[in-house]
Amino acid sequence: MNRIIYISVAALFILLTGAGCRKYVEIDQVGTRTLHYTKDFQALLNYSQVMERTYYYPEMASDEVNISDTNYQRNMRDLDVKAYTWAPEIFIDVNDGDWDGLYKQVYYCNLVTAGVLDSDGGTETEKRNIYAQALVHRAYAFYTLVNIYAKQYDAATAANDPGVPVLTVPDFTGSLKRASVKEVYDLVKNDLQAALPELADVASYSSIPSRAAVYAILARASLQQGLYADAGKYADSALARQHTLLNLADYADNAAGLPLKLQDPEIIFLKSMTLTLPTFPLSDDLLALLPNTDLRYTLFTADGANFPGNGFVGRGYYRPRINSQGVYTGPCVPEMMLIKAESEARAGNVAPALDVLNELRKHRYKPADYTDLRVTDAKAALRQVVNERSRELMGRGFRWFDQKRLNREADFATTVTRSNFRGQTYTLAPNSNRYVFPIANVYIKLNPEITPNPR
Repeated sequence: MNRIIYISVAALFILLTGAGCRKYVEIDQVGTRTLHYTKDFQALLNYSQVMERTYYYPEMASDEVNISDTNYQRNMRDLDVKAYTWAPEIFIDVNDGDWDGLYKQVYYCNLVTAGVLDSDGGTETEKRNIYAQALVHRAYAFYTLVNIYAKQYDAATAANDPGVPVLTVPDFTGSLKRASVKEVYDLVKNDLQAALPELADVASYSSIPSRAAVYAILARASLQQGLYADAGKYADSALARQHTLLNLADYADNAAGLPLKLQDPEIIFLKSMTLTLPTFPLSDDLLALLPNTDLRYTLFTADGANFPGNGFVGRGYYRPRINSQGVYTGPCVPEMMLIKAESEARAGNVAPALDVLNELRKHRYKPADYTDLRVTDAKAALRQVVNERSRELMGRGFRWFDQKRLNREADFATTVTRSNFRGQTYTLAPNSNRYVFPIANVYIKLNPEITPNPR
């Protein structure tokens, strides 16, 4: 039977054999081993064009994006239209780039875990470290997949809710039956915990997994599961190892001076959106949260006329165009601070939650424009945390995952409306099946054990 992984394998072989040299791995005969030296396995994990990419369509589906400009609407790609309007089927007889890219990462990681410990030319410490790196990359890929293509984690149903196919060996013949949501999360957390002892606290480059990255992913996963005390503890562990914030006031008159991605001290684990320079208008609700004294507004958003190729009426997310290095979607220092603040707020600890929020906000205004947030009850503090997440993490797809988890709470559940899009209105109710992306029908046709998501 044809298998979904063949998509990744074909792309891998075209990529690696097209150059006619052993730049990343040895290319041996089909059916024989293609990776030999320890450094080959490290090079495979260092291949950023595969290992750095995450997703794109969850951002288009989120309530951060609102497209009212009729000319922009006319020029949108068909897949973008379907994601934006939460269509019952999005990928009809075409591949899903997000799914393909994440499973290609899984395949690379499985090649590493299957072979690096028996490779030649490296020390045992180096081999164990590379093995651990692969576990972290694989865990991050599966965490992302289960949150795009499966229901929001619910402790009462997660053991039965269909997750995604779990592949842990580079085998073309294994079952692609979907593991449960709980099983996927268990794999993610087990892989991360297993990797911890073999990693440095902070890596030489943020593209390389570290203990800080492991704790950051554990914090994010625990937050998505609603395990807020655990999320706060893991965020603390990440921040104990990496906690530097950029002071945006230093760049207020020189946005081009912002550090490039591998020099950015805020990035804990470098992952990026699949589309390097996306163009989309931000919603009025999001922009209303950003006063014009907030440097995230002045530096990271711009009038739609400033976006080449498909300008629009409104204001868009401009940060990836400052240095053309893409949209960062991996864990970062501000995200860990926000997780810590949410953990405190949900525990009723108002003052510590506000202390963390205000420390972050001080780095997002000129001193003359800054004032502390002040609230007195936990409910209001939690609302401030959620609002700050929208400000700080805008444009990166985080909001889609926040919508999924927060819709389970009456205080945050919201019906999203797309008014007058190509003459029609679309709505997305809280906890709708449309919050779960459909699995492309081409994969299901080839692999009937992959059950479709209800629409």
